[in-house]
Amino acid sequence: MKKLSIYFMAFVFAALTFNSCLPIEDMFDESLLIGKWAMGTDHYRYDADGSGVTWDTADEYTEEEGLPFTWTLESAELTHIHIMETGGSGVPKIYTVTELTETSLKYKDDFGKTYSFVKIK
Repeated sequence: MKKLSIYFMAFVFAALTFNSCLPIEDMFDESLLIGKWAMGTDHYRYDADGSGVTWDTADEYTEEEGLPFTWTLESAELTHIHIMETGGSGVPKIYTVTELTETSLKYKDDFGKTYSFVKIK
């Protein structure tokens, strides 16, 4: 019986130890995302209703000519669904937000590419 108690205590200790090492998922306030962001010539506008538009000034596109998308931010997962001009369900792109403040937005994709934006409005 003593041996069983020792195994049980070792199991409880291991469970508590490994549980405390789990990463804490970042939580970001989606209201900070609302507005216009720029990274070089790439621009994104996030609207409060979950819609948005993206445009590239290097291609001489204006905000009014930009490509529409919808977005969601859950914990650290930012999802863009780019709306196709020909219809269809859209093209999803999923990013992990690493920083979101009133003036800075940083996220990365599943391939390790990082994006760093500054708020312009």
